[in-house]
Amino acid sequence: MITLKNVTLRRGVKVLLNGVNATINPGEHVGLVGRNGAGKSSLFALFNGSLHEDGGDFSIPAHWRMAQVAQNMPETEEPATDFVVAGDTRLMEVQAQLAQAEADDDGMAIAHAYTDLHDAGAHDAVPRAQALILGLGFKVSELDKPVNSFSGGWRMRLQLARALMCPSDLLLLDEPTNHLDLDALVWLEAWLKRYQGTMIVISHDREFLDAVTDVTMHIDNAQITRYGGNYSKFEDLRAEQLELQQASYAKQQEKIAHLKKFIDRFKAKASKAKQAQSRVKALDRMEKIAPVLADAEFTFEFKEPTNLPNPMLAITDAAFGYRNEDGVETTILRNVSRSVLAGQRIGILGANGQGKSTLVKTIARAMKPLAGTVTEGKGLSIGYFAQQELDVLRPSDNPLEHMIRLAKELGPNARESGREQDLRNFLGTFNFSGDMVKQTVGSMSGGEKARLVLAMIVWQRPNLLLLDEPTNHLDLATREALSMALNEFEGTVMLVSHDRALLRAVCDEFWLVGRGAIGPFDGDLDDYQRYLLDEARRLREQARTESAAPGSTQAPDPVVPESIAENPKGGAEAPKRSDKPVDAAPPARDAREQRKLDAQARQQQAQKLRPLKNELEQIDRRLTELAKERAGLEERLAQPLPPSDIADCGRRLKAANDATAELEERWLALSAQIEEASAAGA
Repeated sequence: MITLKNVTLRRGVKVLLNGVNATINPGEHVGLVGRNGAGKSSLFALFNGSLHEDGGDFSIPAHWRMAQVAQNMPETEEPATDFVVAGDTRLMEVQAQLAQAEADDDGMAIAHAYTDLHDAGAHDAVPRAQALILGLGFKVSELDKPVNSFSGGWRMRLQLARALMCPSDLLLLDEPTNHLDLDALVWLEAWLKRYQGTMIVISHDREFLDAVTDVTMHIDNAQITRYGGNYSKFEDLRAEQLELQQASYAKQQEKIAHLKKFIDRFKAKASKAKQAQSRVKALDRMEKIAPVLADAEFTFEFKEPTNLPNPMLAITDAAFGYRNEDGVETTILRNVSRSVLAGQRIGILGANGQGKSTLVKTIARAMKPLAGTVTEGKGLSIGYFAQQELDVLRPSDNPLEHMIRLAKELGPNARESGREQDLRNFLGTFNFSGDMVKQTVGSMSGGEKARLVLAMIVWQRPNLLLLDEPTNHLDLATREALSMALNEFEGTVMLVSHDRALLRAVCDEFWLVGRGAIGPFDGDLDDYQRYLLDEARRLREQARTESAAPGSTQAPDPVVPESIAENPKGGAEAPKRSDKPVDAAPPARDAREQRKLDAQARQQQAQKLRPLKNELEQIDRRLTELAKERAGLEERLAQPLPPSDIADCGRRLKAANDATAELEERWLALSAQIEEASAAGA
């Protein structure tokens, strides 16, 4: 196990951990949480040996093999598959031993090396590596592409695959989801759930932590507190703990006040001197309970838009994609006809590379449509959060310079004062205070850059927010603040995110981007995760079919059997089934009598459910009618119309949407009643 006994850890003059005691048991999956700067990454550095304790004792089993994601950007022309295979350190060691044995012409050593190669899994190393690469969102055609041909985010995915490839007893993951889309995140969760070693993960994604951890360690005030359970359980337990602490503190303060009052009243009286002195000693011996000091929460709000055009925009027969330097067009999305209304909150879903960012960039005017039209409502004001903050930030400029330039670009019609002091005050509300307003963006952390982009968006008072992975570098407190601000925002939101907690909290409808098209997704995020798994299974089967077809020249399917692809220990035995005997079945009743009783029960159950099912059928019919009505109105809105007709269609479409929402809620309630009644009568 990993143990910390009275450990003190410093970074410079700052004490990060002070006299900490903690234990991590073998096989535990631990979520390490705490505010930015609390010392999470420094604790990781202690675990991996790059930092040593300044006091106390730290121990980790010497025989444990450790794996973690390298933070450096890989620079190599090595093929992606070979790069990931090299992450298997044991395999690399044995291959080096074999090469040395062959160079020495040592037959015995060569024989031992080949045996060790088999034990190290050399026979399935390539398919294991390719399963990891594909699971993290790469295409089959990219398996042998040079590492340097990928962008930075994709190269960091390869670093993650390389860490997962390494046989390990301890896996350290620091923000592993930052460069992942939702489809890759779902796959990673499933992989980590099956990981059999000890895992410690730092993440600001609460649903990810809930899915993969069973212990939470919280760093606060230079101390570590261990909680049994995932992040949600930790939040509940900590809230209870703080409430009890505050109640105990208040009670103790009352007792202290009572003792002090007695001492002050009787300390001058000789007859009461002994009692007063006794109270003084009791007060000195009392172990003081600390008050609960609430952390300063970061909050902000999007200001009310000055106008709300409806519709916000209409897309008609559009094709989205990009043109390269030679003018050659690559179309990603075709025949797009959609409208965006005032007040909508749209979550944009889709597997990696299907065109989500292309859609957002085109609406944000960063790219032009290849065909068709995007008609904007009068007075449309867009606030755009780019997935790569540096798309809108200048590394050599500081926050104040960004705000001054923004004020000049908006000109005299800016809705807020552009005076320097006013801009400084505004930046202060986003935690850019003092000298931070003069700090260059290039030297800032990812979270600080993200907060600056949010500040610039808020200052512009947009009525349409386009957010492309806004939470990548935000801590949990800032994510919560963003969620609250978006829920209070009166304009329209279009959101691309792998943060499911944010999507659930903000969006009330979803668009699915895939197979070159955009359409509504009829379901919630749980349905979408099932869709992703089904889609992965479909692609796997398609690849197998194509590779097995007669005369096929395609390379063999790199997707390995699930026993390898889904086993984080590289082929270790699956958990054995329980040997506990199954209870014997109860004696059977008379078959004829049982059939009669069953028939009567079914008849009674059907009578109870008939009114509910009739109402459900009526709602289904009405929902079908509303769906047709909405489709017709959206089709009309996609056409050039007089302003009066556009307003009328917008009102009718809003009414149809509201009616649909009410009926869907009733449909869900009826379905739950029917399901409960059916289960009770089963």
